[in-house]
Amino acid sequence: MGEHNLNAISPIDGRYASKTSELNDFFSEKALMKYRLVVEIEYFISLCESGIPELKDFDATKFSSLREIYLNFSDKDAMQIKEVEEITNHDVKAVEYFLKEKFVRLDIEKYKEFIHFGLTSQDINNTAIPLSLKEMFEQVYFNSLDTLLKSLERISDEWKDISMIARTHGQAASPTKLGKEIKVFQTRIDREIKKLNSVAPLAKFSGAVGNYHAFDIAEGRINWIAFTNKFIKTFNVAQNPVTTQIEPHDWIAELLQTMTRANNICIDMSQDMWIYISNEIFKLKLNKNEVGSSTMPHKVNPIDFENAEGNFGISNSLNDYFINKLPRSRLQRDLSDSTVLRNIGMSFGYTKIGITSLQNGLQKIAPNKEFILNELDNNWEVLTEAVQTIMRYEGIDDAYEQLKNLSRGKKLDKSSYKKFVISLDISDKSKEKLLSLTPAKYIGLAKKV
Repeated sequence: MGEHNLNAISPIDGRYASKTSELNDFFSEKALMKYRLVVEIEYFISLCESGIPELKDFDATKFSSLREIYLNFSDKDAMQIKEVEEITNHDVKAVEYFLKEKFVRLDIEKYKEFIHFGLTSQDINNTAIPLSLKEMFEQVYFNSLDTLLKSLERISDEWKDISMIARTHGQAASPTKLGKEIKVFQTRIDREIKKLNSVAPLAKFSGAVGNYHAFDIAEGRINWIAFTNKFIKTFNVAQNPVTTQIEPHDWIAELLQTMTRANNICIDMSQDMWIYISNEIFKLKLNKNEVGSSTMPHKVNPIDFENAEGNFGISNSLNDYFINKLPRSRLQRDLSDSTVLRNIGMSFGYTKIGITSLQNGLQKIAPNKEFILNELDNNWEVLTEAVQTIMRYEGIDDAYEQLKNLSRGKKLDKSSYKKFVISLDISDKSKEKLLSLTPAKYIGLAKKV
């Protein structure tokens, strides 16, 4: 049994901590400190390599020692930064002071004033956050969705030959293949993944209000626009060249809008699976140790799909706020985006819980083949589409209306269907084709689809 933080306010860090722990490396307070250190240290190294006269004698063999500061960043280091922040009341400045102390210990104190040279806090934050988001997508989010897609691909293939009644408006409709219906969700999610991959993370690295003031006044011989652009590209992130004090976060809004669509597809799937279970199309595999109800011992509940639906919904609600809030900042900058960005990990946390729950649910369902076949055999009226189409093809007037009078709101059985087909004034070839049909065989090109 895993450890649980029973005092956590958020279930992300409490009840579901084991499902979201991977996200700690990208969205925790310690993670933000580490990503800030990455930017500060790599920026200093780039300055050393830029040709600035004051840094020309810096010993390049020290670069590895500098990188070890963030590569070996510990809880103790994070607490040290937090203690400094309690004095400065400024989180980025606390990182800068922490790094300056490291320079003293590495005997490179004379260069410490080039830490954070020419920068404002948002140059660090608006590079650290895009970098953390990019790496989280690469290492966690896409992997989670890929696992889900592989499950969908597997069961779609396993169930490709299972015919079933489709339902439109809740009513029996033209039959389909169960595997094809699962394939619909796989295809939809895959499309959103492609769109997520196309969203380019954008960083900002241009000083106080985006005009390189401090850079230019200190050292005008360097092309700072080209320099910062090249530096940002080392993180495989693009630089937004025209900004205020902050990167305006439009790309984050675009990212979250696409993520919300992916979540909605997963909600749609969760609800459909729930209905299939309720309608006995799926059976739930029993776990003898689980309890379905505190009072009704017979129950086996579709709790994974319900849990998934709820968590995707919370994520979407958070995304709605982020999408509407983050692209708006008063004039050149206000601070309201800072506290909002600190919460962005919550959305991914709830999505991660939703994906895990959905994945678990898919492992617990199996087609109820006997029920599915009985349902097909009890709905011969779904073949009226085929009959009226053949009638129209052979030029019979009012084909639709004739079938409407025969079947609308009524149940047809095998006998009444065949009797009607035999009575039709159509070619023997068409009649033979219709008489050979059954609801289970009337699936169009579902397998090819």
